[in-house]
Amino acid sequence: MNASTGRASPQQFSRAGRPLVWAHRGASRAAPENTLAAFRLAAELGADGVELDAQRCATGEVVVLHDESLGRTTGHAALLSETPWSTVRTLDAGARFSEKFRGERVPLLAEVLAQTPPALLVNVELKCDRADDRGLTAAAVAVVRESGAAGRVLFSSFNPFCLWRARALAPEVPRALLFEQDSSFALRHALAAPVLGACSLHPEDVLATPASIRSWRRRGYLVAAWTVDDPERAQALREAGATGIITNVPDVMLARFS
Repeated sequence: MNASTGRASPQQFSRAGRPLVWAHRGASRAAPENTLAAFRLAAELGADGVELDAQRCATGEVVVLHDESLGRTTGHAALLSETPWSTVRTLDAGARFSEKFRGERVPLLAEVLAQTPPALLVNVELKCDRADDRGLTAAAVAVVRESGAAGRVLFSSFNPFCLWRARALAPEVPRALLFEQDSSFALRHALAAPVLGACSLHPEDVLATPASIRSWRRRGYLVAAWTVDDPERAQALREAGATGIITNVPDVMLARFS
C-alpha cells in the first residue's frame, strides 16, 4: 500500500531489476491473438503476464476478443455483441493467422483463467466505449472470483466508468488506467486515476516520455507502456523508470533485459 495515497501497489505487478513483461493479446506475433495458443506460448516463453481483451457476447458470456466484430480474426461477419456464445464457440480464430493454428477457438475469460499457469499474471482489459457497459464489468468480476484468480488479475480500461465499477465491485482486484494520444486531457494526464483507485498507468508508448514516467512514478503509480516491440525502445523505457512493457514479442523483451 502506498502510504501517501492509500492506493494499492501490488508487489506482483512490478519486479526488481527489470520491467514486468506483459504479452499483448498473448505472444501475438507468433500465435493468433487472444487465443489459448497465444497465452500458453507467452507462458512458455517466460512472460510475466498476458494482456487480453474482454467483452460480452449476445448471451452474456465474457469472451476474449479485441474487435467489436468477429470478422478480422474469424472471418465471421457479425458483431460479437449480437452473436450468441453457441455460435462464437464454433468459429475458427486460428486459420486466418496460420494453417498451423486451424481450429483454435475464441476463448471465454473463464477458460483463459482456468487453462493458464497459476503464476501467470493476467491483465484483463475491459473493452467498452460507452458509459453503460451493459454488465461487462460485473460479469468479468464474477468470472475472476469464480475462477479464484483475483490474486493474479489486473483490470485495465480506457473507460473510467468500467474502472469505477470495478473499484466498487471488487476493490481487492488492482486497476490500471489505459490512455492514448487521442484521449482527453484529463485521461492523458491521469487526473482521474486517484478517484478510480488505479495503482498503474498504461500509456500509449508515444506518451511515455522520461519526464512523464518520472512524474507518474513520483505520484506513486506503476507505469507500463504499450505496445513496445523494439528492444532498444524497451531499454530506454526501463532506464526512464517504467515498471512494465506491453509487447507482442515477450521473448525479444526478455532477451533484451537478461
